[in-house]
Amino acid sequence: MKILYLYQKYIVTGLLILIIIILISINGHLARRAIVEASGQYREDIPIYSVDCQDKKCSITFDCAWGADDIPEILDILDRYNAKGTFFIVGLWAEKFPDMVKLISERGHTVANHGYSHAHMAQLPESKIEEEIERCTDTLEKITGERTNLFRPPYGEYNAATIKTAKKLGYFTIQWDVDSLDWKKDMSEQDIYNRVINRVGYGSIILFHNDTKYTVKVLPSILENLTNNGYTCVSVSDLIMKENYKIRFDGKQIKD
Repeated sequence: MKILYLYQKYIVTGLLILIIIILISINGHLARRAIVEASGQYREDIPIYSVDCQDKKCSITFDCAWGADDIPEILDILDRYNAKGTFFIVGLWAEKFPDMVKLISERGHTVANHGYSHAHMAQLPESKIEEEIERCTDTLEKITGERTNLFRPPYGEYNAATIKTAKKLGYFTIQWDVDSLDWKKDMSEQDIYNRVINRVGYGSIILFHNDTKYTVKVLPSILENLTNNGYTCVSVSDLIMKENYKIRFDGKQIKD
């Protein structure tokens, strides 16, 4: 009996030691994570993903790189819900569909820069990044008469050089915190709707694409939901802060 008692005692003691080691490991990990997040709480090498906003405002954005047949219908839907869209347009697309670019602008929506040739910016030297950005803006300006200061890297790909170059040229680099995934073939209309509605929040930037299977079909129901829940869809230019701000480690733009 005594041997059994000692055996049980050793097992209990061993389990307690193991539990203590695990707790120390977990706490150490959390502490290290807190230190990392605190030390890198604000960043200068990432885009704006969302905005710290006290009002129920968000931005609907569209990346335009392929076809253009659905642009008039998208504009009609936005107008129906008094929503302002921001269209990030590839320079080559603008040259191919100048009438659509002009229509977007004339209808009161924002025309923005998506690079000239839809290149992978993180793979380019700074000189080529600068050329891609400025050539796209020059192309858009010839059509609309206005010069944009909003830039979104194609594919959402960027590195520190991309952000640095865009900032040097006077651009705000814009990403998103709500991705509709409307371009994916395995996404249904309901899937897209659920992704957007379940993720949108104050100051969200929502990503759509034109020339997809379901964007035009699902956009009215999404805007209906947002409107019914008190959201106002404003252009990215009206959502972001232009000065006295910082960008948090998660991409949220907050007041400095």
